[in-house]
Amino acid sequence: MAATLAVAGCSTRFKGYDGPEVTSIVVNKGERNMYLLYNEQVLKQYRFDLGFAPTGDKKIEGDGKTPEGTYLINRRNPNSSFHLSLGISYPNSKDIAEAKALGKSPGGEIFIHGQPNLIPAKGPDWTAGCIAVKNREIEQIYAMVDIGTLITLRA
Repeated sequence: MAATLAVAGCSTRFKGYDGPEVTSIVVNKGERNMYLLYNEQVLKQYRFDLGFAPTGDKKIEGDGKTPEGTYLINRRNPNSSFHLSLGISYPNSKDIAEAKALGKSPGGEIFIHGQPNLIPAKGPDWTAGCIAVKNREIEQIYAMVDIGTLITLRA
């Protein structure tokens, strides 16, 4: 069962959740749909923005692309430069090898996050390769998704 995040005395951005466990996340980049699933049941669906080069698989640092493949949610950042963020375990060994073959770094720091804290987002597909949702949505996602949750990012 998903852990309930309750932080007494903190901002309302920390929501609680006591529903079915989110067992996986599926991100369909081309359709701009993200699904939080309990086994095969869709619990929530979200629309999102991507990196400034939204098509294709991330290969190297700075390419503005969002990775494709299977990863894990590996960290939570309540003090992000964005309104909450969940880290994605990019790069994996395959990503590192592909970038190394190109003589480049694969980059990293790929997150599902809310909007920037200090400046407004600049139009659609404004991130450096992350998945950006509305602030009220990242509050839900942050409450529902545990570290270790499988995430599949598809073209």
